Amino acid sequence: QEHYGGLKGLTMAWIGDGNNVLQSFMASAAKLGMHLRIATPRGFEPDLRITKIAEQNSKEYGTKLLLTTDPLEAADSANVLVTDTWISMGQEEEKKERLKAFQGYQITMQTAKSAASNWTFLHCLPRKPEEVDDEVFYSPQSLVFQEAENRKWTI
Repeated sequence: QEHYGGLKGLTMAWIGDGNNVLQSFMASAAKLGMHLRIATPRGFEPDLRITKIAEQNSKEYGTKLLLTTDPLEAADSANVLVTDTWISMGQEEEKKERLKAFQGYQITMQTAKSAASNWTFLHCLPRKPEEVDDEVFYSPQSLVFQEAENRKWTI
């Protein structure tokens, strides 16, 4: 909102794990007027109950919701590209399996080519290089450090 001047009509692409951060976006994006495009590997989808809520909210608020396994399809025309850790606390033993399942989900400049011309990148940190490459993470389109400072004031 701070960067774009508002949220209504923006498209957010989530590329990664169907974790708690994604589920928070799913529960709120439509209420804020945002379209949501989600790419997760098979077996790592968000909770079905949250998906149903997101579908209902999308209908009620007139936004679009897409769930896919294709990161480039999710990124298509998106204003905001977002990812988060692929290995959350308590999932350390699954690291090898998860890294294999998430191959092709790293956000790169190739991913960004599918996005809108005014795309930005968010990650709630800490990030791992397999989630997003350095070129995107340190690019002028990356708002991760502004996001981190804003988060500091809400904690």
